[in-house]
Amino acid sequence: MNQILKVAREETSLRQRATQALRTAILDGVLAPGQKLSERELCESLEVSRSCVRESLQHLQAEGLITIIPHRGPEVTSISPQEVRDIYEVRASLESLAAQGFALDATDEQRRALRAKLAELGQVAADRAAMLVVKNQFYDILIEGCGNKVAGQMLRQLNNRVTVLRRISMAQPGRLANTLKELDAIVTAIERRDGETAARLSREHVRKAAENVLRSMELAAS
Repeated sequence: MNQILKVAREETSLRQRATQALRTAILDGVLAPGQKLSERELCESLEVSRSCVRESLQHLQAEGLITIIPHRGPEVTSISPQEVRDIYEVRASLESLAAQGFALDATDEQRRALRAKLAELGQVAADRAAMLVVKNQFYDILIEGCGNKVAGQMLRQLNNRVTVLRRISMAQPGRLANTLKELDAIVTAIERRDGETAARLSREHVRKAAENVLRSMELAAS
């Protein structure tokens, strides 16, 4: 049994590093939605074997970041307007549930951490890449303190696709300032332990983010 379950650590590590490198390139916008990917070029760029690249692509396909099209090969997943609506509808439900749970169950330390992370978000506003990192950290704190492990797990599963869309949303003029105001109102409701208001404001925040993504997609299409 021990021999059957034995895995080459070096090979596993290579796959993990290749997967993370591809994931980061997609989330950072280096690889754009709809961009076709060549296994040969990825092998050369990542300096790994073709089997390693294929396993990495399959892993990212499961995350929704890569689409493997029969007879055409892999490409970065494009998200349609309807899929945007679907993703944000689910996100609105989960995020409002997390905000309500955090307002009622989070520790004082977690509340302070959430407020501090929001302040940090305002400080890195000029750096879009840093801003996306800090915003993900903000939601990590929210998920950790919400008291609902299932909602937290589902939000994390959505996070990669939301990060791609968040990059589009934040590109809209004035969106960042509005985002900071909306998050400040949510955190204020949380600090008052007003779960109902925190949930409602979270839903509104996600709805506005979806509207911005869809508006950006319409402008790009035209």
